[in-house]
Amino acid sequence: MNKILEIKNLCYTYPDGTHALNNINFSLNKAETLAIIGGNGAGKTTFLLHLNGTILPSNGSITVNEISVNKKNIKQIRQKVGMVFQNPDDQLFMSKVYDDIAFGPNNMRLPLEEIEKRVNSSLEAVGMSDYNDRHPWHLSTGEKKRIAIASVLSMTPDILALDEPSSGLDPKGRRLLIELLKSFSHAKVIATHDLDLVFEIATKVIILHNGKIQAEGTPEEIFSQIELLESCFLEQPLSYKLKNKLF
Repeated sequence: MNKILEIKNLCYTYPDGTHALNNINFSLNKAETLAIIGGNGAGKTTFLLHLNGTILPSNGSITVNEISVNKKNIKQIRQKVGMVFQNPDDQLFMSKVYDDIAFGPNNMRLPLEEIEKRVNSSLEAVGMSDYNDRHPWHLSTGEKKRIAIASVLSMTPDILALDEPSSGLDPKGRRLLIELLKSFSHAKVIATHDLDLVFEIATKVIILHNGKIQAEGTPEEIFSQIELLESCFLEQPLSYKLKNKLF
């Protein structure tokens, strides 16, 4: 069975009474890349934070590899769903890159040899093998984002969940990030406003609008619907227009 993530009737209401998510249903298979798109306030980040239990549902259920996302299973879930936040400074807090990446495996009380192996393989995966002793606050935004991804990879997750991964990057940094994400075989869930990134790497797209799923399909299917996009404060990405010669 390839299904790795299943969400049924997910609802979430903030303490102030704001209904952020309403009756969300979908599933994700292994190796799929899901993009969550929508205008500001659509519920993208709230949705993403449910995947590793940072936020727990008001109603409904989430399962990752048939393990329920709840308080009882939170440790297991956070090993299976690696969360990469929009701002890498929220994720990197140690004095050296090595220590940031080793933080999770250390908390798992893994042997030192296994920790070192995971750190090295994670840095290699993001193309930063010689950054062990660097200070995170001296890195560029793009470098920090790659180190943040490495810190998640060291936990050997089944799913990578990324919030606005391309924000704040210059064109070269953005291209490096896209190629990096394309190289991973993990299931990925990406919440983003970067629709050109979505068109390039996503296999499935969900549009959120007012906390509800308005549409689900492939990037081609979603981006071909101009009226749908406009009603959700979105537009066709340039890469889609160029490919389909819409100029």
